[in-house]
This record gives sequence, structure tokens and C-alpha cells, in this order.
Amino acid sequence: MKKLICGICLVLFFAGNLYAVDTDDIKSKKLAQAEISWDGSPLPDYPEGKPEITILRIQIAPGAELPRHKHPVINAGVLIKGELTVITDENRVLHLKAGDAIIEVVDKWHYGKNEGSEPAEIIVFYAGTKDTAITVKE
Repeated sequence: MKKLICGICLVLFFAGNLYAVDTDDIKSKKLAQAEISWDGSPLPDYPEGKPEITILRIQIAPGAELPRHKHPVINAGVLIKGELTVITDENRVLHLKAGDAIIEVVDKWHYGKNEGSEPAEIIVFYAGTKDTAITVKE
């Protein structure tokens, strides 16, 4: 019974758009919620298979540029430090600053670069399936 109650508490806590759980000691703020990625493309359906969640904390030095890559899985993140620019092959550009959320493009070639003067740090959550790559480099 304790597990059921605990599970219900988690559902209530994370379903901020359904139930307000803010108190004087606890505050929640929705950073992002969408059915489209940052470039306006619809997110694909989730694939069949055993789900696997991956969370990465990625640090990018000032002036560094990530290699061109794509993600075959839905992913989203929050830039917690610095600045980051994301550019697609279609020349769509997104500029992020600390605190900004991103719902990343899926199956589109793109790259990121840190044009700022301090390291950029982003935490990214990938919703994939077991034995499926989260990133494919060119």
C-alpha cells in the first residue's frame, strides 16, 4: 500500500498541469511541454520495445563546436550554465542561455557550438529503447 501511495504522490508531483502542488517550501515550474521540437517539427511516435531513459550532463568549452549529428530518439534538456547555439542543416538556429529548455530535433542533422566566454553545461534526457543509439555522428 505504501508503494501505491508513493506512486500516486509522484504522479501528482510531476503532473503540475493537473494538480497544483506548490507550497511555501516547494515550488515547481514547467520548463517545456510540447508535441513539436524547437524547429517546429512534430515529434515522432514512441518506438516499440523496452523503454530506456538516458540522462547526460554535457559540458562544452568556450569556442567548442560539437560534431554534426542526429538523435533517433526524442530528447529534451535544460541549459544550466553558459550559452549554446544549435544549428540544423536547414539553417534553423536556436540560441540558448542558462535556464532555457530545449525539445531537440529528432532524426535531423544538426550541431551545437558554444559562442560564449564560459563553459556551457546542459542536462539532456533521452527517451529511447534498449539497444538503440541516442546519438548518431556523421
